[in-house]
Amino acid sequence: MQRAPDSHKGDNGKVAIVGGSRYIHGAPIFNAMAALASGIDTLSICLPDCHEDTAKHWMLNAFVHPFDGDTISDADIEPILELIAPLDCVVLGSGIARTGERVAALEEIIASCTTPMVLDATALQENTLDLVRGKQAILTPHLGELERMGIEENDLQDVANEYQAIIVLKGEVDRVVSGHTSDEITGGNAGLTTGGTGDVLAGLIAGLIAQGLAPLDAAKDSCTLMKKAGEKLQKDHGYSYTALDTIRTIPSLLQSL
Repeated sequence: MQRAPDSHKGDNGKVAIVGGSRYIHGAPIFNAMAALASGIDTLSICLPDCHEDTAKHWMLNAFVHPFDGDTISDADIEPILELIAPLDCVVLGSGIARTGERVAALEEIIASCTTPMVLDATALQENTLDLVRGKQAILTPHLGELERMGIEENDLQDVANEYQAIIVLKGEVDRVVSGHTSDEITGGNAGLTTGGTGDVLAGLIAGLIAQGLAPLDAAKDSCTLMKKAGEKLQKDHGYSYTALDTIRTIPSLLQSL
């Protein structure tokens, strides 16, 4: 990514991550580390109180904002909305438990958010598209989440057009669909089925958007980078690579994209 030589801290991307639950700490941390690897200036991460120290261990230069408790709740809605309002992009949903108050709090944040959003995992519900209508949003479902949203794969183009959203359908071949375009991103390998790679993708998309890339281009480039990361890692590790390994390849791959 190019940047002005006279830029100051914050000029080159400010991202927030909101995710995690009592038993899932890695998902929002993968979001966050991928956004940092993309080259952003500042990062804020909101996650369960019980994972605060873990986040601080992995990211020395992040602002860590623990939830009011070990799960997201109504008490977190206003503080999170105030935090993300001036930022360039936010990732919502990775690792949040799909139950009652957690989903309701997340949906309230989505409905009130004015910041560009990357929505993943629990942020993808049957009413998500209604919540993001008129907003700048990228949705990153796999086939199971697409089914939970009540969307047929063959209808992706029509749905993206109706709601003016970008949908990234993750799979062996990623489909990046907007109201006017549909692109297929090929490559990669089965090592990318390892847990956490979807979280990496969401964080990477947010990082590129925050640095000024158009959302559609950010989505396509991020899918391409993930596929290339898998190919590069397979040469040295076979299929025994992790989501963390893919994050570590991002800076060098960005240089060659």
